[in-house]
Order: sequence, then structure tokens, then C-alpha cells
Amino acid sequence: MKERSKEIHVLLTQEEYDQIHQRMEEAGIRNRSAYIRKMALDGIVVKLDLPEVRDLTSLLRRSSNNLNQIAKRANTTGSFYEDDINDMKENQERIWELAREIVARLSEIR
Repeated sequence: MKERSKEIHVLLTQEEYDQIHQRMEEAGIRNRSAYIRKMALDGIVVKLDLPEVRDLTSLLRRSSNNLNQIAKRANTTGSFYEDDINDMKENQERIWELAREIVARLSEIR
């Protein structure tokens, strides 16, 4: 991690201060230093609202849990159920579908 040893002191009006905090809130950023540093260096903060990412994360979690359960059963009993495998295949297809949607939406950002 970079060591930050330089400081800049800035005075603001109450309105400017409130506006910075409002924009931080809109961007979902809680760390004021990080926000001000990002704005000073890049001039922009991009907030992505992609519900597909939450869906993808949920599917990945379920898929991982299912895979662990199948592996446990296979290690314990030496067998597994075809329904479990079919469920995993469906989850994998949905994961890939969501990943393609996310990539397509991200490519539209300018």
C-alpha cells in the first residue's frame, strides 16, 4: 500500500461541505478522503448499479454449496444423484448467462 504523507488543507462553505457529502452518499462512498482523492485525481466517480452482479453472486454461492454437497455425498457413499448434476448444469448455464449480460452492460458504459 502506498504511504500517504502529504496533506492538503481545504476550506469549504457549509453548502460545499453538504454537497460533497450528498455526492458521496449518491456514489455509495463513506470514506471522505477516498472520495476527495478520487475526484481530485480522476474528476469522476462511477457508481454501477448492476443487480445482475448480486444475482450472479447468489448463483455462484448456491452452485458452490451444491458442489460441496455433491462432493461430500460422493466421498461418503461413492455415488451421487443425476438430479444434482442436472441442477449444477442449470446453475452453470444461468451463471454464464448473467456473466454475458454483465459484460454487455459494462461495455455500454462510456
